Amino acid sequence: MHEAIATLLDQRADVDREAWRSLWDRLDGGGLDRAEATALLASLATRLPRHETLRDLVASLRERRPEATERWPGSVNIVGTGGGPRTFNISTASAFVAAAMGVRVVKTGSRAYTSSVGSIDLLERLGVGLTTSHTHTGETLDLFGIAFAGHFVYPVPLIRLARAIAPIGMRPFGRFLNALGPFLAVLPVTAQVTGVSQNAPLPELRRLAETITDRRVWLCANDAGADELLSFADNVIYANDGSGETRLPSGTLTGADGTLDDLLPAGDPGSVVGHFLDVVSGTVNDVATRTVCLNAASLAVAAGHMSDWHSAITAAEEAMRGGAARALVESMRVRRHRPGTLTGAVTHG
Repeated sequence: MHEAIATLLDQRADVDREAWRSLWDRLDGGGLDRAEATALLASLATRLPRHETLRDLVASLRERRPEATERWPGSVNIVGTGGGPRTFNISTASAFVAAAMGVRVVKTGSRAYTSSVGSIDLLERLGVGLTTSHTHTGETLDLFGIAFAGHFVYPVPLIRLARAIAPIGMRPFGRFLNALGPFLAVLPVTAQVTGVSQNAPLPELRRLAETITDRRVWLCANDAGADELLSFADNVIYANDGSGETRLPSGTLTGADGTLDDLLPAGDPGSVVGHFLDVVSGTVNDVATRTVCLNAASLAVAAGHMSDWHSAITAAEEAMRGGAARALVESMRVRRHRPGTLTGAVTHG
């Protein structure tokens, strides 16, 4: 077993950057077997290591990321850690709504590992493709104001790890990618809004966010344990720019009534698409609409598109109830199926 994995499992010492580099070199050379890869991911998914080990792990992977070939000024990435209460796909709905407001949005995500339908699963059912390169993402962003980035944004070792354990053991990979993916992806955006669920190590993720210097990062959490802002919960936003915490108590920006039951996903697989279209149209229920509006507003404010939260929430509701958000979803679905048009293949997450 490679020394980095053995040390990680033993938990008595830290794994330094050189040991991680050696591990990735072995993986690149085909010398890491499935048992080692599974043990590595199972350990990381069960409990993230101490800060020094985690810091050097992230640094070693960042060294192996693809270079960004362009910049997307004024854009914002939305991504969550997953693992919270079961809800419909709030972040994807919020991404479409924010884009309909004029915010340039790049969404990253994965397939479902703890829920029934992850963001990639939903996009696949909608017929909306993932982008396959930074250039493709920029073109899609210019065309629609929103793009769903594929896994090309992540370090190559992560893709090789997934292949090493496939077709078994994908849940550990999904939990690991959900937790650390937001800090590893190459996204030349202005801001990033990351929802942190009750199952993610918020203090450690805050320390990791502080190491990101090329974009504004907001980590969002709440007392209900979801990895999005909730209209009826006490929310807090942690920024990586030294500005500290922003608290949004229940009822501060929207009505305070509602429960997680108001945000439940579609009841059966066949109704997922219809339910999602109702969500972005603002016709499911008022709590769902307020929650999506709150998250869409966070994207607008984080990206610098708007400065006033109340105005941003009002604009989000207009985009939903006025039909602009649903029209955007439908335009991407039509474009996806038109021969010779700009699309990207949906890849496995």
